[in-house]
Parts: sequence; C-alpha cells; structure tokens
Amino acid sequence: MKKFTLALMALLAFSFSLKAQQYVSTEPANRNVIIEEFTGRGCGYCPDGHRIANQIMAANPGRVWAINIHAGGYAQTSYPNMITQDGNTIHNGFSITGYPCGVVNRTTAAAQDRGQWTNATNTQLNQAAECNVAGSAIVNPDTRLATITVEVYYTGNSSADQNYLTVAMLQDSILGSQSDYGNYNPEQWLNGQYVHMHILRDVVNESAWGEAISPTTQGTLITRTYEYAIPETIGSPNGVNVDLDNIFFLAWVSERYQGTPTRPILTACKLEMLQGSDEPIYPMVSNVSIPVVTCSHEKEVEVDVRNIGTETITSMTVNVEVEGVTSTVNWEGELVQYGNEKVMVPIEIPFGTYAAHVTLTDVNGETNSFEGQGSVTCLEWADLEVEGDEETLKLLLMQDKFGNQITWEFTASDGTVLGSGGPYTMLVGGSSTQLHIENVTVPTDECVTFTIHDDGGNGICCANGQGYYIIKDSQGNVLVGDENDGDFGNEAKHQISVKGPQATVEVGETEVGNITYTSADFIAPLVYDGYPDEVGFVYRKVTSSTSTTVVGRLNEFRKILGSADDLEASSIYMVKAYATVDGETYYGPETTFQTWMEGVDELEQTVKMYPNPTSGVLNIVGEGMKSIEVYNTVGQRVMTLEVNGNSVQINTEGLNAGIYFVRVIAADGAMLNRSFSVVR
Repeated sequence: MKKFTLALMALLAFSFSLKAQQYVSTEPANRNVIIEEFTGRGCGYCPDGHRIANQIMAANPGRVWAINIHAGGYAQTSYPNMITQDGNTIHNGFSITGYPCGVVNRTTAAAQDRGQWTNATNTQLNQAAECNVAGSAIVNPDTRLATITVEVYYTGNSSADQNYLTVAMLQDSILGSQSDYGNYNPEQWLNGQYVHMHILRDVVNESAWGEAISPTTQGTLITRTYEYAIPETIGSPNGVNVDLDNIFFLAWVSERYQGTPTRPILTACKLEMLQGSDEPIYPMVSNVSIPVVTCSHEKEVEVDVRNIGTETITSMTVNVEVEGVTSTVNWEGELVQYGNEKVMVPIEIPFGTYAAHVTLTDVNGETNSFEGQGSVTCLEWADLEVEGDEETLKLLLMQDKFGNQITWEFTASDGTVLGSGGPYTMLVGGSSTQLHIENVTVPTDECVTFTIHDDGGNGICCANGQGYYIIKDSQGNVLVGDENDGDFGNEAKHQISVKGPQATVEVGETEVGNITYTSADFIAPLVYDGYPDEVGFVYRKVTSSTSTTVVGRLNEFRKILGSADDLEASSIYMVKAYATVDGETYYGPETTFQTWMEGVDELEQTVKMYPNPTSGVLNIVGEGMKSIEVYNTVGQRVMTLEVNGNSVQINTEGLNAGIYFVRVIAADGAMLNRSFSVVR
C-alpha cells in the first residue's frame, strides 16, 4: 500500500537564489542509465541477461542501474513470487517477443535483446542530460516509514512541457529457484539457490509511470517529498518479505508518460539511504565485524554505530557479548545525526563462528539500552616458525572438471592480497582432474589467510572428479589440507601463523599482598630481554566474567608491579599478569585471593580444612558454622550444605579436577572464604 504527501517547488532562474538545492547538482552532466530487464525464474537464458547487466553496472559504477522486473510467461507465482502490479504495467508498455529482454532508458518501443544493451547504454552515457536528479530516503526502522526527498534541476530544456518523475523501491539478496540452461551466471548461485538481485518491489508514485512535473526549462528546481509506508511483504500468493537491510530506492525523470515510439528517461540516480527516527536518542548498530585478522583468540570487534536520533551522541557504553563473555568500552566523542562511528572492542573468541550480541547503554548519561547483533569467527590456524623475513608456501591444487569455477587467494591480516590464482580451464570428461602447483611468498610475523572459492557451490570433488588442495611450507611439511579436502561447498578458509625468530617472553604467577577490604597490590616476575610495550594485570571476581585491566610498571628487578583499589569487600578474585611484546600479549597463570570482610577474625582462627588438595572427602572443622557454599572458578555455586555441629564433610567425587572456593557462613552472619583443589 502506498502512502505519500507531496510538496512542489518550481523555481525559475531569477529566483533560484531564494531556495538552494540540498542534494542535486546544478552543473550540466551526461545521462545516467536505467536498464529495465524483463525476466522470470522459469527463463533458462535469463541468468545470462543478469550477468550482462551486472557487467555493465560494474563498468559504470554510480551511473547505471539494472531493474529486474519479473513479469510475463516465465515469471512464477510460487515462492518467491516477485511479480508486482507495477512491474506488469511497465512490462505491458513495451513490445516483447522473447526473454530475457530489456529497455535501456526507454529509448525504444520494443524491448531489446541482451546483446544490444551494452551499445545502447554507452550511447546514452555519452549524451547530455537535460536535467540532474538526486535525493535521499530516510527509513524509520520502528515504523517502516520512509521519508523520501527528490530534487530535479534542469540544466537544459526538455523537448516536452511536462516530464515524469518516478521513484521505485528495489530489493537485493532474495533467495529462490532459477532456471539456468547453461550455468550462465554462477556468481549468483549460493548453496543451491539463486541470489536474485535488484528486483523491482514497488513504485512509490501512484502510477507506475511516475508523476507529472513542470516546468521543464533550464534553471528550474523541482522538489518532491514522499512518505511511503514500506510493506512487510509484497507479492500474492507466496509473497516475499521486504528486508529493510536489503532495499534501496532509485529515482528517474522520463520525458513522456506514454506515447509512440519512445518515452526516454533523461537521467536517473540512486537515492542516499539513511535510517532515522523521531526519538531524540537512538543509536543503532549497523554492522559488527573483525577488520584485522589475527591468529589469536584475542580479537578486536569493530562495532559500527549509526546515530538515527535527533540529538548528537556524546557518550555511550558499548558492550559486546560472545559465548557468555562480555567486553566493555566507554566511548566519548561527537556523533551527529545520521553520522557513523566505529568502536573497537577487544574480546576473546573461541574457535568457531558465534553470535555477537551488542548492547549500547548509558547513552548521553541516560539509563537506556539499544541492542544489535552480528556474527564473529575465530578460525583455527597452523603454526609455522621460520628463519628470515619471508617464507614461500606451496599450494598443490587438484582441480575437478570445472576448473573455470575455481579461484583462490592468500591474504595478509589487513586484507592485502599476497597471491591469487584461477579460474582454470574446464576439462573434457565427466570426472577429469588436473594438478596445479603454485608458489606464494609471504612475510613472517603475519597471520595469512588462504581462501578457495568454487562458483558452482559444490567444491572440487565427487561426481566432477576428486580434487583437493594442500599447502606446504618450504621444507615440504603439510600445513593445510589433504587429498580428501575437496568437498567444501562454495568456499573454504584456513589461516597460517607465519612467525620469524621469536623473543622469549615468560610471565610468572602473580603474588598478592597488602590486601584490605577494597584494595590489593600485585607483583609478578617477567622473563624478557627487551622492554615490553605494556605490562599490567587483569583481575575479575570469580562470580563474574567481566575483567578489569590495570596497567602496571616494571621495577629494576624485572618484576611487574600494579594494584587495584576498586575491589569489593568479602569477595573472591582471580588475577593474572600480562606483558605485551611487539603487539602480542602474553599472560601468566591466574592467582586466587580474597578481600577482607568484617567479623571473620574469630571464624578465621577456629576453621580448619583438610586434606587440601583432596581426591575424596574434604573435612571442615570450626565453631559457630551455620552453612557451607562451594563455588567453581566461573562463579557457579555447585554445592550448599547445612552444618549441624562443629564439623562437615564435602564429598568431592562428583567434582571435576580443579580449584574450588568454600564460603563458610557463621550463625552471626560472618563469612569466611577459603579455596581448595580437587586432584584426580
């Protein structure tokens, strides 16, 4: 359903200075191009049209846009049904004799064969445009209301007294079936489904052909504003959800509403897409990624925050949670409306791919919370230590029959391509194979990522020939792969940590002293010949996964010194020292300590615990005990016992080997914390 309001301003050249344009240029320019491709999921040759249109767009970025209109006999109503009423209207406005076909800037009354689109596009791109068009679409993610502003400025005179402005909504990344007689467009196949791109979903105007605008003489500025309610789903039956993350808007000006033989498009543009809200404070997480690859569990997650509220954001707390571990960064700055900010949050990620839950709190000092999510990955890596500044890796790639679908690359941690190859030749025979040996030189002290792609989405094996890939070092040692590694679907990734001669860095166990109710001092030994980038301590309560880092210092005896003064009384903590050398952080073992608590003096003197360590029963003896609680190192309470008398026994047979904490609670409310070890 369409909902819009209109505001028109037509300014002649003599009054132009009274109202300047916001988006559109007043400088003469050549035409931009719209290619309307008539297609359908049942059309086996249509993917070749998609491929050609994609190539034209790639060759002319920001100047050519294809619109795939599903209409005609090959368009299907099964899911995903991408047929629209506006698409049918446009389709029926041209003479069509076969599919795929299309019109380029509507310069012909009959749709053209795909082989003619490139020449027709180049002709239009080299022709002066009578006007320029530009604007923005601001989408409220809560209400799904789009406020669309389009400006048209005439740098010349149109041959018609009245032109027509069209605004259309398109959608990318719709997965579904597609006939493909010759595998014409393998790049848009993903895991057996076709990724349908730039699909016409709706025309914002009342008419599919746009709305009338005038005057059309040089120096005229015309502004249109629309309020468009974005539907949840479009298409009946078997409609497709309208995903706000994959839509965009195009605007174009055509010379005539209808007529013979042509109704040419004068120029077009893609509208700037923004998300906005009427709320004063509204930060939104627009993306979560790890921009720099590391062969380490320690990652820096990049959180892209967009301000879609009306007020400037000056402070916020960014929390990232992955697999129960939360890391927090307090950000301060100036994030204006519609602005973007990248906040780096360090966090430890185990091997695998996980959901990353982001929470933005305390925005501008207020009690509020905004949530977002993404996914993060930590690949397993192969360790390689070499002498010198570089190493030559050898790739043995046994292609299957469809070598034309295979590409690969080695990249550095910042994305720099160190080596690449493919596609290869398509072989004769149903299960033919051919070995390719490639050498790639990579620098040391680098996390190298190897990626292999198969555009067919079925790897390099099985029915098409038993292919594989293997990566060896310069000594012939296998780092990645074997002769069975060919079944990987669309893509496989591997990492190799290539290290040169390494300095010896050893961080010892932390000793804790001068413990009070709220503070403690830390000291730990460091073995390292040079001077580290940074040293310090990381501590946390055993009942919390959130850690606090304090930067320390080295004394003359190569001891790391530090302290904490924000501790809680009556609490158990774990602390470990660290040293950062050449960007890599080394940690020592964790040490357990407890802060002071009131009323424990008498309890401390009477309570005895033995044997410690224990492999069976732990005895606790003391006067005035009321109950016992046992916790593991992540703060989970694993046992609670009531005490009748002055002694209690804890059966540890059901506990795993490791460190545990006992909290003794006295009848008068006093508490005492002790630790014990279970050995197996």
